[in-house]
Amino acid sequence: MEEIADNNLNNKNNGGKKLSRVGTELDLDRPNIEDYLPSESLPLPRGKLRLRDLIDISPALTEAAGAIVDDSFTRCFKSNSPEPWNWNLYLFPLWCCGVVARYFVIFPLRVLVLTIGWIIFLSLYIPVHFFLKGQDKLRKKLERSLVELICSFFVASWTGVIKYHGPRPSMRSKQVFVANHTSMIDFIVLEQMTAFAVIMQKHPGWVGLLQTTILESLGCIWFNRSEEKDRVIVARKLREHVHGADNNPLLIFPEGTCVNNEYIVMFKKGVFELGCTICPVAIKYNKIFVDAFWNSRKQSFTMHLLQLMTSWAVVCDVWYLEPQTLRTGETSIQFAERVRDMIAHRAGLKKVPWDGYLKYSRPSPRLTESKQKSFAKSILARYQDK
Repeated sequence: MEEIADNNLNNKNNGGKKLSRVGTELDLDRPNIEDYLPSESLPLPRGKLRLRDLIDISPALTEAAGAIVDDSFTRCFKSNSPEPWNWNLYLFPLWCCGVVARYFVIFPLRVLVLTIGWIIFLSLYIPVHFFLKGQDKLRKKLERSLVELICSFFVASWTGVIKYHGPRPSMRSKQVFVANHTSMIDFIVLEQMTAFAVIMQKHPGWVGLLQTTILESLGCIWFNRSEEKDRVIVARKLREHVHGADNNPLLIFPEGTCVNNEYIVMFKKGVFELGCTICPVAIKYNKIFVDAFWNSRKQSFTMHLLQLMTSWAVVCDVWYLEPQTLRTGETSIQFAERVRDMIAHRAGLKKVPWDGYLKYSRPSPRLTESKQKSFAKSILARYQDK
């Protein structure tokens, strides 16, 4: 230890890097933690800092270690790889037959079904949209029915086995449907039953084209996470839509991002401040044939659809739960948590206290500063006691 202290002292005098010994080798880049502590706060002379003095700062170290060992935030956005079952000699030929059947028989048939669906949809939608301008009520009704039709073709292209529980949603003013979010196909699964207007992230490519043309007719609202001003615009459009008498039912995914259908993250409180009826919807996918979670950071939506169309089937349950209203003395945050509890319980999801937007951005400076202050207080309290 004296030799190491001498080495550190010599290097300080030379203006070079500090040396610390790891095993029998010298680490030139490893910092000396004593240099980051004020000299007046040390109970012992410099160079005599004991390990137990650092370990006593237990809350911060426990929290940091827990985040490493049990990272519940990252687990919310991880796809679960299917366990291999073709590991022996007599199952492998069956697996090969399944691959041939899915990719070379079922997949072409599903592409054909989806192509026919688009031909029927466009041949009817274009005349309705452009030639019934003066008859808005009839045009909107036909457009809703056609959007439900194309969504049904999409579900058929996955061999979707969807079970709906509860009464089908009806068109009423001042009500909003909220659901947990696993993939963009959540919208398609719900849309084939009822033509909802949805609040959704603006996407590029062919998905963005559909958003600005076909889905625009339903009164959908688009936003961009990177644009701060979009939040104010979306909030205004949201209030206008909810209070409109003839508007389509509004569907919102308050998590704000896709979660892997095993967890449910924190709900945004904006929709729960509108003073309207909230209709919870719980969606649960069965992963026996395919994992319906869309990891947008690793996979485009086109590849996600390809994965679904080359699987055996997409199996899903949808529950329309009892409508909820704000209770006396209840805050919007408590209201959001109560609705989240209902969806989590019905779909069998684990609640976690995370903001889903952290998936796309770093923690706010305010949160970082509060953690730094908390850590600084724990250090000062430890050494002031001495």
